[in-house]
Amino acid sequence: MGSLVVLVCLLFSGGCGDGGGAAGGPERRDIILATTTSTQDSGLLDDLLPIFEERTGYRVKTIAVGTGEALAMGRRGDADVLLAHAPRREKEVVAEGYAVHRRIVMHNDFLIAGPPEDPAGVGGLGNGVEAVRRIAEAGARFVSRGDDSGTHIKERNLWTEAAIEPHESWYVSTGQGMGATLIIAGEMRAYILADRGTFLALRDRIGLVPLVEGDPRFLNIYSIMEVNPDRFPRVNHAGAVAFSEFLLSEEIQRVIGEFGVERFGQPLFYPDAGSDEESLGQGTGRGEGA
Repeated sequence: MGSLVVLVCLLFSGGCGDGGGAAGGPERRDIILATTTSTQDSGLLDDLLPIFEERTGYRVKTIAVGTGEALAMGRRGDADVLLAHAPRREKEVVAEGYAVHRRIVMHNDFLIAGPPEDPAGVGGLGNGVEAVRRIAEAGARFVSRGDDSGTHIKERNLWTEAAIEPHESWYVSTGQGMGATLIIAGEMRAYILADRGTFLALRDRIGLVPLVEGDPRFLNIYSIMEVNPDRFPRVNHAGAVAFSEFLLSEEIQRVIGEFGVERFGQPLFYPDAGSDEESLGQGTGRGEGA
């Protein structure tokens, strides 16, 4: 049993003794994870965190907010590890010294969902910019997260490319996470930009259908990074590294790739450890903001 404990400690870099933390004091066993609501609302973290906690002895406190707020927590030193999906902003946080070791974990994609009757006639377009242009021209109801999340950033990019300022008469901003906003869109029979994972997890509850898919702009990349212990000595850097290595490990990458297959017939996320933006089709920047 003792050798197993030692092996787990070595594999996940979390340490299981009384070693010092990032600031040289007693090691903390709690980790604050700031992440986007889609990782929570899709159910992925519900599957992964119990495995991590059982194996390492760490306890993870998850704060699921929009990516903008998750990164802001990193800038303030209010989290230990960040799991986000806004590549350009993530790189800025690292470049400015607030976080370190940004690595890609997984991806899925966005889609535009709406009521089956599709009053704006966007079904099958495959082009998000043309879709939002038609929605605006039709004055059809559109529900936005409005929370500076990765999804909201992506949606704003679509309106900008379409040279349209959404009008309040048909545009509703919820200021809430992905799951709550999808439920509101379903109640209003409205269009919405959503990540596929959360959409599939809630599809049976909301009565909306996927209408616009496959646009290269819709690539949605999730990356992990640790808050910089040199800038914020009180963060639990050892725990953050342990969690990052856990997500990137071969075994957990397999778990991520299998998540959702049994229930939905397709994975909600695709594992990407070791990948970069170029290999995932980001070379043109068309997926930025995802």
